[in-house]
Amino acid sequence: MKRIFLFLVTNVAVLFVLAVLVNIVCAFLGIDLSREIQGNRDFYVQLLLGALAFGMVGSVISLLMSKTMAKASVRAQTIKGTEGEAEAWLVRTVEDLAQKAGLKTPEVAIYHGSANAFATGAFRNSALVAVSDGIMEQMTREELKAVLGHEMSHVANGDMVTMCLLQGILNTFVIFVSRLVSGMLSGRGRGSRRGSGALYVPVYYVCQIALSFLASIIAMWFSRHREYAADAGSAKLLGTPGPMIAALRRLGNLQPGVLPDSLKAFGISGRMSSLFATHPSLEDRIEALQKLTLF
Repeated sequence: MKRIFLFLVTNVAVLFVLAVLVNIVCAFLGIDLSREIQGNRDFYVQLLLGALAFGMVGSVISLLMSKTMAKASVRAQTIKGTEGEAEAWLVRTVEDLAQKAGLKTPEVAIYHGSANAFATGAFRNSALVAVSDGIMEQMTREELKAVLGHEMSHVANGDMVTMCLLQGILNTFVIFVSRLVSGMLSGRGRGSRRGSGALYVPVYYVCQIALSFLASIIAMWFSRHREYAADAGSAKLLGTPGPMIAALRRLGNLQPGVLPDSLKAFGISGRMSSLFATHPSLEDRIEALQKLTLF
């Protein structure tokens, strides 16, 4: 429920910020936005629907292909638990955590690389959890179990779907507002008599760059809040925040493996936080866990 509330609040914030931005630009340029839209309602409805299609399609396709793309990008190999003692422990641990979270056991994979782990997949009961051989070597099993609990919490919370929807909505409004503003300024919007058609392309790309910059800040803010929830989820699955705190402290002494851009939000990261960071700083995450009340 908290995740759904946060998702809705984020989207309301997106709409509010974009609406304010468009109104400021139009007021500066002397454009009566409400009159412009009311006079050409059908055109702008079609424009919004087209932006929605383009904005959401790419995100949904990426989500549906996420497991295949993830395994290919890091060359992860699915394991069954029969390959060796370490692999058997890994599969058993994921099975146990999945059972506690009320989920079907996800696909488990290992890939070669520095310390990292991630979860992905379009559906909660058909996910992928992958860990690097580096993290298996450099963390204790208690710490690694906490990391696996963190990734399973991402799966249980439906974070992959939530991030997909958020990114799709952000893409939609970037496309829509960019076309709206550039169309009105260049005279290509229906009913508009302002500007020159030659302005359409440069104005469109300037708007896209500026709004994409803003959209990235919003998406990363949501991603950082999602990480706190996954840390807390791991603590609840293990019954104590201690192992997750130890894992984060261990991570502070390691160099996390670099993941492809499409997986960074679902891996482990973060000595420092910033507006464009997918994860909060390790210190902030540890502090949040220390304040956590499980019972």
